[in-house]
Amino acid sequence: MSLKNKFFSIVSQYCSLSEDELTGSARFREDLDFSSLDFMSFLGEIEDEFDIELEQEKVMQIHTIDEAISMITDLQEAS
Repeated sequence: MSLKNKFFSIVSQYCSLSEDELTGSARFREDLDFSSLDFMSFLGEIEDEFDIELEQEKVMQIHTIDEAISMITDLQEAS
C-alpha cells in the first residue's frame, strides 16, 4: 500500500468521507471537520504508522492532506 493510500485510510477513520472521496486539497478543520482532539489523536496514529516524529511547530502549519503527505515524505527521506 502506498503512503498516500495508507494516509487516506487513516484520515477516513476520523471524518465522514470515504478514502475515495478524499482529495489532497481537503483541509482538516474546514473540510473534514477535525476537532483539535481528533487532530491530535490522528497525529499520534500518523507517527506510529509511518515511524516518524512530528515537530509541533511544523504540524501547526499543516492545513491540507497534501501538506501532511509532503511533510511525512520529507521526514522519511531525512531519516
